[in-house]
Amino acid sequence: MKSAFRLSTLCAALALMTGAALASDEPAKIDIRDPIIQRWYDITPDKMPPMPAPGTWGMDKATGKFVHPKATEAVHGAPSFDGQLKYWDQKDYALNMKVEAFYPLSASPYHEWQNIVDFGDRRIMYVYNRRHLKVFDITDPRDAKLLATKGSDWGKDGPTPEKDPFPAGDGIGAASIQWNAALNKYVMVQSFEVSRIGILEDKRSQPDKVNAIRHANHLKGFKVYAMNGPLPDQWELIATRTTDVAHPAAPIGQQQGSGSLDVPAWYGGKYMFLATAPDDTYALAEYKDYLYSPGYQAWDMSNPANPKWLSNFAAPGQIIGDAAHEAAYLKNPRAGNRTSWMGARMPLFIPKPVEKGGKVAFAAMAGLGLYTLDISDPANMKIIGHLDLPPSFAGTEADNVNLSQYEKTGVIFLNGYPMNDECFEPYKDIYAIDVRDLKHPRIISTFPRPTPPKEAAFTDFCQRRGSFGPKRPGYHTQPGQGREGLAIYAFYNAGIQIFDVKDPAKPAIAGYYVPRFPKDDEIFESVKGNLAFGTYIEYDRNIIWMFTNHGFYALSSPLLGPVKSGVPATPWPPRD
Repeated sequence: MKSAFRLSTLCAALALMTGAALASDEPAKIDIRDPIIQRWYDITPDKMPPMPAPGTWGMDKATGKFVHPKATEAVHGAPSFDGQLKYWDQKDYALNMKVEAFYPLSASPYHEWQNIVDFGDRRIMYVYNRRHLKVFDITDPRDAKLLATKGSDWGKDGPTPEKDPFPAGDGIGAASIQWNAALNKYVMVQSFEVSRIGILEDKRSQPDKVNAIRHANHLKGFKVYAMNGPLPDQWELIATRTTDVAHPAAPIGQQQGSGSLDVPAWYGGKYMFLATAPDDTYALAEYKDYLYSPGYQAWDMSNPANPKWLSNFAAPGQIIGDAAHEAAYLKNPRAGNRTSWMGARMPLFIPKPVEKGGKVAFAAMAGLGLYTLDISDPANMKIIGHLDLPPSFAGTEADNVNLSQYEKTGVIFLNGYPMNDECFEPYKDIYAIDVRDLKHPRIISTFPRPTPPKEAAFTDFCQRRGSFGPKRPGYHTQPGQGREGLAIYAFYNAGIQIFDVKDPAKPAIAGYYVPRFPKDDEIFESVKGNLAFGTYIEYDRNIIWMFTNHGFYALSSPLLGPVKSGVPATPWPPRD
């Protein structure tokens, strides 16, 4: 999905697969026929960032460090710079981390979601992205076994023909798998959203592509499956819902909005929260190839076979045609830059489920900043507080909230991630934010920027090629969900970085594993820079899974403790 990898990687891959030339970065001729996009275009100034002047970015020879541009647009092909490696580094680097196993199997070289579920005496891991799924038995993490494949394999020539394909227009969406007491089995909720791959490049100049997304030939919403076993042919579809709640009976092709984004915030109980633009007016958004500014929805999941919509939430500055929203949007310094993502990219981040007494959620809303919300009544979500972030574009701002230290310290960690290659955008910081006063969140520190070890042939990770910066520390569905004093992030060309956050005001790097880049016979050239794009951590077995463009790694660290094999005594997900 477009949210999960860089624009240049996407365009290059599409060219490889279709034989098409890459689109030019020259300004497109304006041809807007959609009234909602026209309104956005009419009310916003044109403030697209200019090309940074020579000498204002690149390697500083005096310090050996990379100076990031102050602002850039999202580009199809990032420029190189003096001091950059001319080859794909084949060395790996480690501190307080060890490779336990490597599996040259990929569901996608761009991005993958994961879920881990215990079925009897087997621990199962699902690795997937839309039409591509692989199912593994990871009971012994050093000897994982492939159980099933749907979709393509990937190699130096791109994707193979699909095996056991999903039906046309279908696939597997980003999922939350939880134990449901009402059904006495695991239940999977999958998100389905509009495609952000290979359709639209610029909403100002491609009216036919805009229309294709408006009338997408797939569900905009979510599906619910009862899992009668670990394999896809054992899953029973028990509910389908569109997030277009104003038109709940609208057929596919007539549903409005974005659909449901990323992994639903659902813990198996009564309430579920989604990220979604519920209709086409949620459109105050700068990103050129995306039509929406997603907010949030709450659903009643008391009966997973009959989900009931409860409410929508929009932050100020999201809705076209609403005077107050438009005025709020125009106050944002990003308005008109044709670059920034605005609104949610992931559902709410919830320290404690509402049905267990939770009242608070954190909303990472990209260029709209961080919101603290009162969700004690999911039918009436309310703003408690808000924090604006320093503008940092291109790339994604305010994407993810790490709650692993919140209960102990009252501090959360917030980050965006890079979208342009070769560090051609501002660096994406990880912010430590004190939220003990929910009305007034405040930044107390930023995480240190990873640097290469002395034995590396480069002094800054930007020289290593590809993308560099934080991605995500996993998802709320991973076993254990956190470890006191540690924060673990995928970092693209800097692999996995472990941070010591015992004192959140003074985070420090405590360990890392930086893998080699793929070889020529492993993956096609245009995707090589998309290195360590994901992690999923088994805190109950002390295993860090790292997902790359050429396979996935099982990693261990003495900072977590010895690796455990087998299925833990307490199964995952929890059955309470």
